[in-house]
Amino acid sequence: MEMQDRITAEKARLRELLKGRRDEVPDAAARAAAVATYADDVLALGPALRADAPGPVVSFYMPIGSELDPRPLFRALAERGATGVLPVIEKRGEPLVFRAYRDGDELEEKRWGIREPLASQPVRDPDILLLPMLAFDDAGWRLGYGGGFYDRTLQALRAKKTVVAIGLAYDEQRLENVVHADYDEPLDCVLTPSGLKRFQRQGKAKA
Repeated sequence: MEMQDRITAEKARLRELLKGRRDEVPDAAARAAAVATYADDVLALGPALRADAPGPVVSFYMPIGSELDPRPLFRALAERGATGVLPVIEKRGEPLVFRAYRDGDELEEKRWGIREPLASQPVRDPDILLLPMLAFDDAGWRLGYGGGFYDRTLQALRAKKTVVAIGLAYDEQRLENVVHADYDEPLDCVLTPSGLKRFQRQGKAKA
């Protein structure tokens, strides 16, 4: 089996294991509330703000299943001036598009049960991205769901401007090492109920 095939197989094995682990995390609502207390720390990572400038554009996600709920954090960020966007899948194999969202806006349920803003909402590139995941490690590698959407999106955004990618997770989702390939994009930070951890990105190491 070639290296890429081994990486793909190991990721698939870990996804099954870690989804079950995440499903068993207790006190999910309390932990989401704990994450929201770090709103000021999240905003401090974004672009410098001027008194006459709007807040940063922050992408988040509508939680599915046992994903850590980012909505309490987003509401805290919005109270501090952040503008919200949600990801939209337009085509497989392409980067995500982000459309404006305010709390209470109408959403459409699309593939995989993902709720997305209406097509009439304007497209905006985020400055800060809050990402769901199944696992992370202390080097900033993230295990997602296998579609590669966020990896392609981060690659495209990072080619245009400075963005901050923050993985949201429970502390129980940490692994010693997340297997990764050369197309995977690392996180800048991970935020869990116990705090915010920043990573020093020095380029991507090839698997």
